Amino acid sequence: MDTDAPADHPPPRRGEASCAWCGRPVDEGHTGRRRRYCRRSCRQRAYEQRQSLRVRELPEGTVVLSEAESTDLMDRMFQLRCACEDLHTAILEGEDATELSRMSGDLVAAARRAERLR
Repeated sequence: MDTDAPADHPPPRRGEASCAWCGRPVDEGHTGRRRRYCRRSCRQRAYEQRQSLRVRELPEGTVVLSEAESTDLMDRMFQLRCACEDLHTAILEGEDATELSRMSGDLVAAARRAERLR
């Protein structure tokens, strides 16, 4: 895992992709092939993982997570589900538009955190 990754990064803007390794926004530039990684260290970590999978004879595309990474991912997914349920309940209870807007912003933030594997 990339140790210099901030805990929370700004969301990708339209026209930007997320890093295939850490989830940070990747500036796609204007010409050439689309970038998959936000920086060289992420590209290197992804390469190392692919090489490790080949040695273990695991299928291409397999993602291996440590127990801590798996637990963190499950926690983020739980937070996402809770944010969805909270928003649903608020809509049913007739919350005002300001509160629904705030809650939907929280939901989007939780979804962005949940989509990162690392």
